[in-house]
Amino acid sequence: MRRLLNAVYESAAALAALCMCGMLFMVLLSILSRQLHFHVPGTDAYAGYLMAGAGFLALAHTLKRGEHIRVTLVLGMFKGRSRRGLEIFSLVLASLLALLFAFYSCRLVWQSIEFHDISTGNDATPLWLPQLAMAFGTVIFALAFVDELVLEILGQRAIPASGEMLRNE
Repeated sequence: MRRLLNAVYESAAALAALCMCGMLFMVLLSILSRQLHFHVPGTDAYAGYLMAGAGFLALAHTLKRGEHIRVTLVLGMFKGRSRRGLEIFSLVLASLLALLFAFYSCRLVWQSIEFHDISTGNDATPLWLPQLAMAFGTVIFALAFVDELVLEILGQRAIPASGEMLRNE
């Protein structure tokens, strides 16, 4: 099960990287089309969709690597069982919020399909297509939080320390 979950997180991160490459392609195409005096409709909109997709698809991978911002000011005042209890409380709360976020993201996709919602730009893209990346990303993010909660309850959670704060000056 651990290998499957890690593969899901890594796959979402790979899709986020593909979205970033697609976004780069859209921006370069937009610049090139302006320089060569031809128009490719929707490049700005698609770059925005891909940017949103990259952000949402990378959430779970970032969480599992310990790269999300954690405010440990209050947590640092506790030791032992009280600290663990606070960690579990925080993860329960975060899991519930992530599950709500995932539910409403999926609901948004469903409503866009149901109402045949399209973008207002000249590309007229069905909005459920770019919203699908957001919904997929939030579902995996919620799964990652529940995974962290289960690991904490079982006493198997290792919080990876980001080295970023070591490089600050």
